[in-house]
Amino acid sequence: MTMRYPLTIRGMLERAYQFYPRQEIVSRTLGGMHRYTYADYYRRVHQLAHALRSLGIGRGDRVGTFAWNTHRHLEAYFAVPSMGAVLHTVNVRLPEEHIVYTINHAEDRVLLVDADVLPTILAVRDRLKTVQTIVVMGGEPPAEPGLLDYETLLAAQPDHYPWPADLDEWEPAGLCYTSATTGVPKGVLYSHRAIWLHSMMLGLADTTALSQRDTVMPVVPMFHANAWGLPFAATWFGARQVLPGPRPSSQDIARLIQAERVTVTAGVPTVWLSLLQALEQEPCDISSLTRILVGGSAFPRAAAEAFQKRYGVQAVPVYGMTEAAPLVTVNALKPHLEQLSPEEQLDYRTKQGLMVPGAEIRLVDESGQEVPRDGQSIGQVLLRAPWIASEYYKDERTKETFRDGWYYTGDLGVIDPDGYLKLVDRAKDVIKSGGEWISSVDLENAIMAIPDVAEAAVVACPHPKWDERPLACVVPKPEAAGRLTREEILDALRRQFPSWWIPDDVVFLSALPKTGTGKFDKKVLRAWFQDRYRDAFPQSGAAD
Repeated sequence: MTMRYPLTIRGMLERAYQFYPRQEIVSRTLGGMHRYTYADYYRRVHQLAHALRSLGIGRGDRVGTFAWNTHRHLEAYFAVPSMGAVLHTVNVRLPEEHIVYTINHAEDRVLLVDADVLPTILAVRDRLKTVQTIVVMGGEPPAEPGLLDYETLLAAQPDHYPWPADLDEWEPAGLCYTSATTGVPKGVLYSHRAIWLHSMMLGLADTTALSQRDTVMPVVPMFHANAWGLPFAATWFGARQVLPGPRPSSQDIARLIQAERVTVTAGVPTVWLSLLQALEQEPCDISSLTRILVGGSAFPRAAAEAFQKRYGVQAVPVYGMTEAAPLVTVNALKPHLEQLSPEEQLDYRTKQGLMVPGAEIRLVDESGQEVPRDGQSIGQVLLRAPWIASEYYKDERTKETFRDGWYYTGDLGVIDPDGYLKLVDRAKDVIKSGGEWISSVDLENAIMAIPDVAEAAVVACPHPKWDERPLACVVPKPEAAGRLTREEILDALRRQFPSWWIPDDVVFLSALPKTGTGKFDKKVLRAWFQDRYRDAFPQSGAAD
């Protein structure tokens, strides 16, 4: 028998303080750069816990945050769960009705709100049913009842909090909401145990290999899926942290990498596509980077190649979702694949990668039968791991997604004989034309490889003959506006795909709509162009 040691977030905090008190946390704020050490951080985490208790927060109560990636938000990441309460990170980019829904559904009692997004909360304050106090971070709050200043509140508190000795690893620690295809967002509740195990996984050599030697900068927001778990793991391992603050631009990100010598960063593909463009306009030294973690959607091969060849930086695809806390795959090249040419290696490096230790995967067809791992057979991705949720928080949609001990992701993919997962599409995004599947992801990656293209998304539009046909939505680079043509794009695709895959049309846009987490919002594009092929003659279409 082994010792019964609770896997709680409090233990992660204590380790950071005991072994790395001089390590630095750097935070970009509206007032400039803020710097302090883990020793300073530890003291303020204790003060925040005292402050929350003085506001009536107890075991199991929800504390909401409405904030960017800053040191104050990081303080809440550890203070709230360590005292036995639940941290609910509210997505500041959600539409107003969803912000109200998630706060009310979570039953948040206290909100910690960054000053620059306070107007959003004040506009809906009368509709928040359970919120008793709003604490304003990083700015002077208006003189209104129920509004408190974060720094004033902390300054009056002791710097040692009596953490609950009986905190159990299965108790809830965090709550995040994930956008639904239809309806309101779905809540995912994380236990201390789930966050502890996921954080440990991030330190493995063949996953993200986070360590005390790294300077970690999560660009992925701390209000989205725990910033992929990086704040928890980086603190636990004693890594130096750089937090990019409110609304960082691509130039801000590039300058932070250069100035702070960031080694690891993470974000969705749109972040890194924009960074490549920013570096062309304003060169910065990003040579300190050893890896860029890329997730949320497929990363174009051309972008991965650009980072590697121009800057010597490895883009590392990862795969996960809010329900999985969030990562389940990381792209690590097997030793025998390192003998391949750089071009052949890129074929593997642009896939979502291998399952991390502790996570399992199945691909099943529409009848529920597992498909061969031959790199060709498409199936829905099913997952299980000790950090994956088993249900949605107080939501009847649980039964649609969590079945027989597996999480049904709704993603479609293939697994090659080496075990590498490649996502083909989301089930809701795959294009069903004439009874055959067309991968919007593969088409998008090919379009993104065209030098004059800045962004591209391919969506299905209803068609009178083929049920659906692809439409390419393309944003040219600024210097190529008016020069890039429809035929140039279609010709590039014809050289790579069968005729029935080729989009029937191309539309040029000044920008693509994006979700609250920075992904291309295909729901909006489908709504915009749902009648694009309505009047097409039955004999028309690229599938003829």
